[in-house]
Amino acid sequence: MPRAVRLAVSVVVAVTAVTATLASSPSVAAEAPREGGHDAVFVQTDNPAGNQVVAYHRGEDGQLTQREVYDTGGQGGKLDGSMVDHLASQGSLTYDPEHALLYAANAGSNTVTVFAVDGDRLTRRQVVDSGGCFPVSVAVRGDSVFVLNALDGGSVQGFTVHDGRLDARPDRHRDLGLDPNATPQFTNTPGQVGFTGDGRQLVVTTKANGNNLDVFDLAPDGTPAATPTVTNLPGAVPFAFVPNGPRGLFLTEAGPNALATLHVHHDGTATQQALAATNQSATCWVTRIGDLLYVSNAGSSTVTTIRATDDGHTLTPLGNTPTDPGTVDTAATHDGHYLYVQTGGNGIVDEFAVQGDGSLTALGSVTVPDAAGGEGIVAF
Repeated sequence: MPRAVRLAVSVVVAVTAVTATLASSPSVAAEAPREGGHDAVFVQTDNPAGNQVVAYHRGEDGQLTQREVYDTGGQGGKLDGSMVDHLASQGSLTYDPEHALLYAANAGSNTVTVFAVDGDRLTRRQVVDSGGCFPVSVAVRGDSVFVLNALDGGSVQGFTVHDGRLDARPDRHRDLGLDPNATPQFTNTPGQVGFTGDGRQLVVTTKANGNNLDVFDLAPDGTPAATPTVTNLPGAVPFAFVPNGPRGLFLTEAGPNALATLHVHHDGTATQQALAATNQSATCWVTRIGDLLYVSNAGSSTVTTIRATDDGHTLTPLGNTPTDPGTVDTAATHDGHYLYVQTGGNGIVDEFAVQGDGSLTALGSVTVPDAAGGEGIVAF
């Protein structure tokens, strides 16, 4: 056989072998490019018998159709004293848009699951130790991820994202030093970890275990300061928040059942600028759509709509919308047209269309399998 023919045959054989290897290798298939989440809603069950994420396709009318159920490879958890909100936190299911990843906190097994997201489909990539006890909230910005662990005094554990996986960073672990014996657990554990809008500070709410806002300055490489700057908010029971500009926060306060506007200063201290009472019970979760804030009231089974003006210096309640029992976590689509409300009483997600004046129109609901008391929802 001539040399040129032999070379051509060798190339064909090599290409065929590589193609066969790629097709048969699940690890390589998991590396295929993904376009991220769209037309989907993902709901975490937090089932202690086996945590799962249930995927729904979102129709053009905003209504949901169940697709697949994905095992996280971990267990859900339940804090002592909780009724409809077993994690008593915001951000237990978090989407990473830069890397098209979904992070699910497995509170009962002290782990975090990493899923790759493609439309309304998930591929499990990793289950990693949370770096503490009872993870309840995950925050992401760029390549930095922080997990909030709620028990044993509370802690935050930092990770970096590399090739679709989380790499633990021992130098980014910080203990919160909360009272580990304070009861009931569901009001005395930290509620959320997140970033200020400019990404320069990491924020943790402690709820009734101190009634504090803990703010860690972040070094340019993402390493948090050794200790936080603590702002005490007497009786507030600070629970959940969303950013308001570079250094502002919209913060729910379960003590007075209200939404507050706070400014976080460069030194880490925080100043309250406005407060709006919901006149409801167990005001804990918040989602933002433009100048509208949707606040969940677990005890009243309602969502309060509040409009923020003057950079949040004015907060105006617009009314309450009833939901199924036990209103907990919420999520809005990127275009702001739809709001999905997770209710823990019976594990139901209520579907709403968002009107131009901020009011909500009920579209229907779906029952999430084995999700009573569950928290964690992401929408696209």
